[in-house]
Amino acid sequence: MDLTEILESLDLGKISITKAKKMLSLYAVEKIEDFAKIDTSRKLRRGIPEVIFAEKKELDDLKKIILATTIKSDSVLVSRINKDDYKKILSFSKKNKLKIHTGKNTTTLLFSKKLHSTGGKVGILTAGTSDVGIAEEARLVCEAMGCKCICSYDIGIAGIHRVFPVIKKLISEEVDAIIVVAGMEGALASVVSSLVDIPVVGVPSSVGYGYGEKGIAALASMLQSCTLGLTVVNIDNGIGAGAFAANVANRSIRKKTMP
Repeated sequence: MDLTEILESLDLGKISITKAKKMLSLYAVEKIEDFAKIDTSRKLRRGIPEVIFAEKKELDDLKKIILATTIKSDSVLVSRINKDDYKKILSFSKKNKLKIHTGKNTTTLLFSKKLHSTGGKVGILTAGTSDVGIAEEARLVCEAMGCKCICSYDIGIAGIHRVFPVIKKLISEEVDAIIVVAGMEGALASVVSSLVDIPVVGVPSSVGYGYGEKGIAALASMLQSCTLGLTVVNIDNGIGAGAFAANVANRSIRKKTMP
């Protein structure tokens, strides 16, 4: 159905308002000059907010995209802002009265008018402090999608006794999914998934050196894991892990609250 057919069907009572809203969301694309087409209704359609990948984008173009997107959407993520541009974007946001949420050790930003809670819960763990930036990207995505995050960083297998109190807390909090970010050999994801009956998302980070450097060993280890219930995203893909885990959590909550 094209746009006219959707509106006519709604007017004639052939489809509901909810159905029309869903169908109309497929047409919501914001064109910005000749360099960008923004999916402003992605969150309505998929539950995942628009994510702007800032790396290699010109600063002026990025500013135009941010302004156009934040007008139409209640939450927008801007990932991997160039370090030289990060403070400029913060100043630009303040000047334009845009509400932002930041993360530790990351240049990813969340622009959100108001964070709404769905009731979903996601645990986010890192093997080391060097992995925190990737975990914070995941946290920002999860919070943009309405999930509460229970985070615990630097609990890798070099001191495996640190893991158990954290796992106990995540179970008691009844989290719906767990994200594990780990570099080096990436073993923490396998350990965590062997201890819980909760979906686990492994994120190999590019922390590491020598043979298997830049996350290659961590990725291979997670993919070869013999523990079930572990899914794996690409190296340093905190954004993708956050989107997947929050989708799982939100769907779980919807199932629990259905009559």
